Amino acid sequence: MAGEKPTPIFRSEGDLARLPASDRIRYRLIGADCRYHANDNIADFIEPGEIDELRAEVEEKMQGVLRSLVIDTESDHNTAETARRVAKMFLTEVFRGRYVPMPPVTEFPNVSRLNELMIVGPVKVRSACSHHLCPILGRVWIGLLPNEHSNLIGLSKYVRICDWIMSRPQIQEEAVTMLANELQDRVKPDGLAIVMEADHFCMHWRGVKDDQAMMTNSVMRGAFLKDANLRREFLSLLTKKNGG
Repeated sequence: MAGEKPTPIFRSEGDLARLPASDRIRYRLIGADCRYHANDNIADFIEPGEIDELRAEVEEKMQGVLRSLVIDTESDHNTAETARRVAKMFLTEVFRGRYVPMPPVTEFPNVSRLNELMIVGPVKVRSACSHHLCPILGRVWIGLLPNEHSNLIGLSKYVRICDWIMSRPQIQEEAVTMLANELQDRVKPDGLAIVMEADHFCMHWRGVKDDQAMMTNSVMRGAFLKDANLRREFLSLLTKKNGG
């Protein structure tokens, strides 16, 4: 297609090794025809030691951003280490869910054949808007209707899975869907419901600067989608938990 740059072909591992870590990782992703959007996990394409290299790259480029903002980081003691701090924050904290594998989750068979409504939450979650990289702070409730073939996981594992999914730049609607897909694949329940309520700091900090608006969205699967009474029970219990 006109205007597209052809994917470079390297004749040896030495050629690839001389590239910056971000280019090496991108080369592997493109070679595998794998998407790498802001909310995708790319851990399978990162080799040992490359996170540290990425951090150094981001620090260098962040230093350039500060320079372009006309901030004198040499004489301003408050910003002297800002580029390093931001690089570490992005790669090992707020966007960590992009760069590390899924946390280990032990699954147990449903020996007791539990088939009643289970609710986990509220789970506090922290994410970032992919449009402005501003924080998203919220809560998630998870409703499950297991069956005899479902896999049961511990309460803390729901928190870990939520954190892994949410620690990426994204929009809330996609984050909830990704979380639902992950839990559906792992637990295999008859029904799955997720509700997320979040505060978006891109609304507080810029634009309309409205500090009251919250966003709430949900995903309903299986029995929760088909059975209005089950859906009503789940939502009514959330209202009671919120003091409604």
